[in-house]
Amino acid sequence: MVAKDEVKKEETKKKQHEAPSEEPKPVAEKKHEKAAVVEKPSEKPPAPPAAGPAPAAAAPAANATATPSAAATEPPRFARPREMKWAVAHVYSSKNDTIITVTDISGAETIAKASGGMMVKADREEGKPYAAIQAASKVANELKNRGINGLHILIRAPGGHGVKTPGAGAQAVVRSIARMGIRIGKIEDVTPIPTDTTKRPGGNRGRRV
Repeated sequence: MVAKDEVKKEETKKKQHEAPSEEPKPVAEKKHEKAAVVEKPSEKPPAPPAAGPAPAAAAPAANATATPSAAATEPPRFARPREMKWAVAHVYSSKNDTIITVTDISGAETIAKASGGMMVKADREEGKPYAAIQAASKVANELKNRGINGLHILIRAPGGHGVKTPGAGAQAVVRSIARMGIRIGKIEDVTPIPTDTTKRPGGNRGRRV
């Protein structure tokens, strides 16, 4: 009887030792199963948004975000360029006088004219820059009244068998017209240069004063 009791005790001890080693296996399997259950929802595709007033409410927000971008892409507004009306100023500049004649582009119609002799009293002052400035300002005011805001300038010296260089009034005319707010187009020297010329007056011994 004692031997049977001892055999039973040994069997129960073996079962107690074997039971803990066998029990954790299902627990581990259960953990893996739980992890699999947790991972399954991530694999499912997201549910589509519910149809209803939600898209209508989102539309104003989309429009609100779109308006600043539209304003940013709008091209900048520039000032409208003014319409140019051109004329031609024929400037004769010598040692003794400065004559300004403004015509249309074709040269057929005279728009304005002035000279240094019209601005000063003394004969010696007619060819000076002061007289040229006064004549240019008079011409510029007449051009503004007619709506002409652009001017091409043709400068001429006596030329021929005389002096080929313009006088002191030519440069003063160009500066004065530019300062009066009239746009200058081209400036050209149209002094007549002869290829062959007539005999210069004065004789062999020159002009006797």
